[in-house]
Amino acid sequence: MIKIDHLVKNYGTNCAVDDVSFEIAPGEIVGFLGPNGAGKSTTMNILAGYLSSTAGRVMVDGLNVLDEPLEVKRRIGYLPEQPPLYLDMTVEEYLIFVYNLKGCTMNRTKHLEEICDVVKIKDVYKRVIRNLSKGYRQRVGIAQALIGNPPVIIFDEPTVGLDPKQIIEIRNLIRTLGKDHTVILSTHILQEVQAVCDRIIIINKGKVVADELTENINRVADGNRRYRVKICGPQREVMSMLNDRSDISYVEALPARDGEAYTYLVESAPNIDMRKSLFYTLAQKGWPMVGMEALGMSLEDIFISIVDKTGEGERVRKPGKARRGRSATDAEKDLAQAIIDSTAEAQKNIAPYEGED
Repeated sequence: MIKIDHLVKNYGTNCAVDDVSFEIAPGEIVGFLGPNGAGKSTTMNILAGYLSSTAGRVMVDGLNVLDEPLEVKRRIGYLPEQPPLYLDMTVEEYLIFVYNLKGCTMNRTKHLEEICDVVKIKDVYKRVIRNLSKGYRQRVGIAQALIGNPPVIIFDEPTVGLDPKQIIEIRNLIRTLGKDHTVILSTHILQEVQAVCDRIIIINKGKVVADELTENINRVADGNRRYRVKICGPQREVMSMLNDRSDISYVEALPARDGEAYTYLVESAPNIDMRKSLFYTLAQKGWPMVGMEALGMSLEDIFISIVDKTGEGERVRKPGKARRGRSATDAEKDLAQAIIDSTAEAQKNIAPYEGED
């Protein structure tokens, strides 16, 4: 559905997008991520036909964005970070205006009714947009993107400023749209990406640095053997015991405390489940374990690690805590590096674009 070949965009001497290539299949929901200034918005604006590229090619449904911009725009619904609303119009007037602007030929009344039903704005259809809440305005913005039933939907920060209930509703809506549309979601709220996206593409300093299926990241992240453990016992002696165990690769005393119990972050050695053995050891010493919580890696941790490794350099740790073996973030770094290496290899195998735009 979408194919981007060696895309480049220069602003004078500044290269905002540097040889970006990727493809998105029909029906995929893709999270397009990156830090501020990474080139996300520039790439999306070129894809949507709002900007021209310096070099490379962008294809949507087999059409070149530069050669057939109007046909491409008919196939794209775009919700920018600030919804393009006319506040003095009613919702009905605004959607009719967008319908006419897009030159739609389907039955207008039926089409708009179907969209209002999908985004749940029927109850405000006759109201002036200025008087709507932030959540309803966002829904109206989504509605305008859906007019004309475009096969590609682009959302740029669709849940900014919404309350938790509204965020969940928008996430569910995006999942629903993914059944019939190709969806690109750009956001800084990584829980959204993990919740709704089939695939994650991360861009940093104008380059694609990560391209991986969300389920693959989740599977590896959830398999991380880290635990938050609450133990009743003298902290210094407990720390010494944990540090001396061969089945534990990292331990850190956390500031949280639960009555007489101190809290520790513990990471087991690779391919070892230390839970039973640790339980028996603590029982023998008379140090009750009153809590153990498995901790997976979050997408936020992985994202930060990828950006650090592909940016100016890794973050400098603050000194002061004793460490042994692997640090608490080495697992994230290892996964991040594996994703970076896999993506770099895939990017090398992309054939060069020979055409001229």
